[in-house]
Amino acid sequence: MAKQDHWDAVWTAKEPTGMSWYQPEPAVSLGLVGSSGVSPSAPFVDIGGGASTLVDHLLERGHTDLTVLDISARALDRARERLGADADTVTWVEGDAVDPPFRRRFAFWHDRAVFHFLIEAADRAAYLAALRRHLDPDGQLIIATFAPGGPDTCSGLPVRRYDADALADEVGSGFEPVTETREVHTTPWGGEQPFQYVLIRRSG
Repeated sequence: MAKQDHWDAVWTAKEPTGMSWYQPEPAVSLGLVGSSGVSPSAPFVDIGGGASTLVDHLLERGHTDLTVLDISARALDRARERLGADADTVTWVEGDAVDPPFRRRFAFWHDRAVFHFLIEAADRAAYLAALRRHLDPDGQLIIATFAPGGPDTCSGLPVRRYDADALADEVGSGFEPVTETREVHTTPWGGEQPFQYVLIRRSG
């Protein structure tokens, strides 16, 4: 509950456009999703999606089976308010990424900036166990975190920074890195934050 209370307070205190991670168009994620070849009809989950605009752009591109998970009900409310009637075409799930209450598998798992909040090894292990439970045997995933040289805290919480090799090592065996890229994200107030993205395919 402390974790949920923290994030509900964050989302209540600020507008989505005032969050450090806000992107009007998540171009890197969209480019990697496009290059992956995933079908628009394939089940897709955005982990910690909150009020991210990724879901808007995926709907515009014809994706029809979208799920957004976030620990904060307030974050999900913000996204639903923005999407209006289109929100009814998305499945919204309130839950923690280390133990998501999913009852299905996904072909694609997207996580921009949740994994780097998992400071404790036990939380990372639980997250990766959930990934293995809920990702198709031939599924793909994107994980993006702060890169080396990026902030060591975000929204009042400590984070871990990763390069591409470190992220691939964390995900572990049975997964094959496909491609990686860096992004220098510009915050709404003009700050710069380096992010590391990896696209990974499940291979066994």
